[in-house]
Amino acid sequence: MHRTLLLSALSALPIILAEPSSKRGLVYVPSQEHPQDDNIWTQAGSDLTWYYNYGAEPSAPFLSSNLEFVPMLWGASDDRVGTAFYDTVKAQIDAGANINYVLGFNEPDGDPSTGGSQIPVDLAAATWIREIEPLRELGVKLGAPATTGAPNGFTWLQNFFEECAGRCNPDIMPVHWYGNFEGLASHVGQKMAAWPNMTIWVTEYADANNGLEASQKFYNQSAEWFDRMENITHYSYFGSFRSDVSNVGPNAAMLTQDGELTDIGSWYLGGAATNNIPEAKGAAGKTAVLAGWSLIVAFAGIWSIL
Repeated sequence: MHRTLLLSALSALPIILAEPSSKRGLVYVPSQEHPQDDNIWTQAGSDLTWYYNYGAEPSAPFLSSNLEFVPMLWGASDDRVGTAFYDTVKAQIDAGANINYVLGFNEPDGDPSTGGSQIPVDLAAATWIREIEPLRELGVKLGAPATTGAPNGFTWLQNFFEECAGRCNPDIMPVHWYGNFEGLASHVGQKMAAWPNMTIWVTEYADANNGLEASQKFYNQSAEWFDRMENITHYSYFGSFRSDVSNVGPNAAMLTQDGELTDIGSWYLGGAATNNIPEAKGAAGKTAVLAGWSLIVAFAGIWSIL
């Protein structure tokens, strides 16, 4: 479909006015150097209502918070027999945890160097059927694999569902996007059209590596649109880190290099503009970003080998 026609079709979809707090979540990216930053995400009056951390168990800084935890099965092992993820989620539910949703594989079509879990569709289908689908019987709603925004992401999903042969039945279609608003709207529209019976969760998004004004414009456009769209029930901006260790560019970060909320960060939490300008710190900062991201991927990847 021509992009103009697609965007026109999107404008005709059902919309409602929604409170931001009913949809906004946190992609939690911990900082070993600045653990005090965790306090920012649980401050009084925040619009955040849920979070995920790429893993199956909740993060210690949020155990006493009101944020709802959403477990994720990040990757998949090739043993084809283990049920570590299912067992972990079930144990939390049995202990009284409020687990209403789980998320599937993180960018299974993507390369590990950028956080992808790179899972063949046959392994992904077998793992889903064994580890995720049974959670439906516990009343948990299931998030489909969160593919990248690249065209091969659609291909991977189509092949995944074909491999599942009706035995994988997610309720939620996640979206990842790093680009401008027009591309985001087009990508969401394509997923809505392809899988109309699922609600949309935009679980990673930002206008990566752009100027400050463009990054802020993208944030405001996307947040306003998400809050109006009935079929987009949850969204989580990728930027919960300091600007000098941001792998999506300093201007997309929610914290400055000094740990203060940027305008985007404050807006996302429901506050006013701060006029705090995010900055990068050159090559040293860039190295720290990649090392930090590798640690996150390694942590999440533990579940792919259990």
